[in-house]
Amino acid sequence: MSQNKRQRHMRIMFNRRYIGFTLIEVLLALSIFSIAGIALLSTADTHMNNLSILEKKTYADWIASDQLVEASLDTTWPPKDNRKGRVELAGHTWFWVQKVIKTTDNDMRAIVVEVKFNEDDKLALTSLMTYLSRNESR
Repeated sequence: MSQNKRQRHMRIMFNRRYIGFTLIEVLLALSIFSIAGIALLSTADTHMNNLSILEKKTYADWIASDQLVEASLDTTWPPKDNRKGRVELAGHTWFWVQKVIKTTDNDMRAIVVEVKFNEDDKLALTSLMTYLSRNESR
């Protein structure tokens, strides 16, 4: 009996090394999870940056659209060139510039409105263009 007990004990001890994880397996699993976590955080950060940019562009489009409507309601001909202004929207001051471009038809003008987030920005967030005719009923 004592021999059987000893064999059973040896079998348990021999099989015990297969129970649980080795240090290398644990470190490998931790490194995989950390890489996955970093990738997830990077994706979330990129997503948040893109949301911010889209929000700014949406506000800029609204402002440009409003300025084009105001230009179309103006009764002076030709439309005023190089008008500038600022608009308060969403807790920020936005800066816009209206440019009037002469076309081949003397009774038509192209109007471009550019909107910037900061007055000294080199590039506009958005630029919208429309055409106005002298013969339009105003």
